[in-house]
Amino acid sequence: MTEVDTAETEQGGAAAPRDAGDGTWRVRIRRVLRVCSRPGPWKRGLVLAVVAVLLGLVMLLHAQIPNRVGNLGSLVETFLPWFGLVIPVLLAGALWRRSASAVVALVLPVVVWLSLFGGLLGDKSGPGGDLTVASHNVGADNPDPVGTARDLAASGADVLALEELAQQARGTYEKELAKAYPHHTVQGTVGLWSKLPLSDTRPVDIKMDYGPLADSKPVDIEMDDARALRTTVATDQGPLVVYVAHLASVRVNPRAGFGVAQRDRGAQALGQAIAAEQNERVVLLGDLNGTMDDRAFAEITSQMRSAQVAAGDGFGFTWPANFPVARIDQILVRGVKPESSRVLPATGSDHLPVAAGITW
Repeated sequence: MTEVDTAETEQGGAAAPRDAGDGTWRVRIRRVLRVCSRPGPWKRGLVLAVVAVLLGLVMLLHAQIPNRVGNLGSLVETFLPWFGLVIPVLLAGALWRRSASAVVALVLPVVVWLSLFGGLLGDKSGPGGDLTVASHNVGADNPDPVGTARDLAASGADVLALEELAQQARGTYEKELAKAYPHHTVQGTVGLWSKLPLSDTRPVDIKMDYGPLADSKPVDIEMDDARALRTTVATDQGPLVVYVAHLASVRVNPRAGFGVAQRDRGAQALGQAIAAEQNERVVLLGDLNGTMDDRAFAEITSQMRSAQVAAGDGFGFTWPANFPVARIDQILVRGVKPESSRVLPATGSDHLPVAAGITW
């Protein structure tokens, strides 16, 4: 039953009846208005949506990121696979915000990342191959060169490349590997051990002048020892040319950015040497101090295939050994087919060894 308020007005007249339910209706109306004023699922999480689109564009257009400022483009390309970790974070935020726009925007980075790296998620390895090649930066400060040499000999590789050979440890590797590999050559800080005969061995000059890279500040890139070699391995299927290289290290400096000038010059010189190679069957082994997504290696990757991309079973990160975040130790081929590619167990080095089986 409706209660009537009988209070008098200021003029002494009787007050008009007031429905006690009026307050309840006002509350309901205000609630409806608040609900209607809230942004819908397409308007919520717009910041997340923008970040998702930017992430997709960075991965899609990474080659367009300029290197003029601190070699930012090369830095992004070095860690490009890790950009995928941002996707689940954005997805969690989109679901928490119940944002349809953010969820839809995430389609772009997901598609781009899968197109770039989805092929590395499965195992593409085949049978062993006709010849197994391996490469390892053994580390100049390796505390256990004897154990490292024995581990590498036990890997079963037919051809084994070593980089960063310290002068004091060279004799140890030669002694420990002599039984498994009767043929070997060392040029400066790189060497090749082989079960098959070697011939036509020579160092490769991977130092360049500054002309082609005028945008980089000239620095002293003279090195005491050779850091690359070229040799020919005699196989049953014919000669196989093998290059072993250890390109200059890179550094991240808050002032100078991503320091890659020396490495880039070496990569360009190495690419030119391979381009001039007459033999159609070529394998490149070594620590290139960069990933094959980096534009600095365009002259090499335009001629050769990465064994890891063609026949690997994952990203194959090799450095640092304790928690690998990048594959900077490479096996690339031309004129032969990679059948398998794998990362070998850790040794005393700060790099992980890599191996690949190849066929003709």
